[in-house]
Amino acid sequence: MPLGGAGRKVDEGVNTVGKKLKVKMVRSVIARPEKQKKIIRGLGLRKINGTVELLDTPEIRGMINKVSHLVSVEEIKE
Repeated sequence: MPLGGAGRKVDEGVNTVGKKLKVKMVRSVIARPEKQKKIIRGLGLRKINGTVELLDTPEIRGMINKVSHLVSVEEIKE
């Protein structure tokens, strides 16, 4: 079985089949700490009102929690 990050097996963890999040950047990253800017870029967001659809994983949820004051999140069922 292939290994993912941190030596975990790829299929371990939360069942994310069909679960996605729609993440929208609602506030600017200007005058924000560099760490928050990097998290926003890591989520794939570039501009205000830009949206991305991401898998609902614990890693993505953690990133969203760190910048929750800059983004809005909506769950998508597929």
